[in-house]
Amino acid sequence: MLKYFTKRLVALVLIITAISIGSFYMIHLLPGDLATVILGSGNTPENKKKLFAQLGLDKGLVHQYLTWMSHVLRGDLGKSYITNESINTSIAKALPIDLEMIVVSQIVAFAAAIPLAMKAAKKPNGLFDRISNGVTFGLLSVPSFIIVVYLVLIIAIKWQVPGTGPASFTRFPEWSWLFSDTGTFFTTLKDNLMSLLIPSLTLSIGSFVVYFRVLRSDLIATLQEEYITMARSKGLSRRRIMWRHAFRPSSVALLGTAGINIGGLIAGGFVVQYLLSIPGLGSLLIASITLQDYLVIQSTVFVVAVAVIVINFAVDFITTLVDPRIARD
Repeated sequence: MLKYFTKRLVALVLIITAISIGSFYMIHLLPGDLATVILGSGNTPENKKKLFAQLGLDKGLVHQYLTWMSHVLRGDLGKSYITNESINTSIAKALPIDLEMIVVSQIVAFAAAIPLAMKAAKKPNGLFDRISNGVTFGLLSVPSFIIVVYLVLIIAIKWQVPGTGPASFTRFPEWSWLFSDTGTFFTTLKDNLMSLLIPSLTLSIGSFVVYFRVLRSDLIATLQEEYITMARSKGLSRRRIMWRHAFRPSSVALLGTAGINIGGLIAGGFVVQYLLSIPGLGSLLIASITLQDYLVIQSTVFVVAVAVIVINFAVDFITTLVDPRIARD
């Protein structure tokens, strides 16, 4: 296990290094002139030279990359060229929103997918299995930006659920309020969860479909194994067999799928945030692209990519704990 973990950790470091290089050089391929964006009508050759010297952009690309990475390793992502605001501060404000959306959506997705997949796997090709397969297959083809529009029309407009419409996002309450003002804490928490209803449901639907189909297929195969037949012959209940003997080996592929799904969730979350005016990383990235704020774009892409890789690494490690045979292989 230790050898396997060490190999994965080395691979993680190498991948993050490659991502840093890619995100740095990708920005230099974007069209536009940074001097024009910052200086405007004052973009003269002399002013441009002074600006680039001030920002360190008069050096070679390798030197610029090493300088940037040295700051990143110290936890400093720099300042916005346009607003002069610390990028650490901007990302620190936006990242918790993305994490909360992902956590809530995954709780909903797993809570729905696991019991329904178990029910469908009990009687393959039965009425419930055929109906659930048809519904999930249809949902699989619907993109998130279509789902979010329909949810807004139904929940926010037709049902008029308060605090669920566009531009109604409420941030998670500060923990200090729990000890100083309990009423405000729980009121803000309620508003926060209500404002996450539509975006979380949007992200959870796509995840639910994938998790349901993966777990259902694995459970059907697992329930045909000889040790399951032996467990049945001993008189164990269906519920005990499903949860104790079938679910654990069938959850390996489910965990792997969940890790891969994180990247899609972040990308889908960007679209949802833009449509609902939620100030997460998606909104930050889109605003930075509009303003041609290259350093913010570069840092945001890097942070998102690293977050996806680290989450996949953590899921991969959890998978080896569920099934240690992976590490031995």
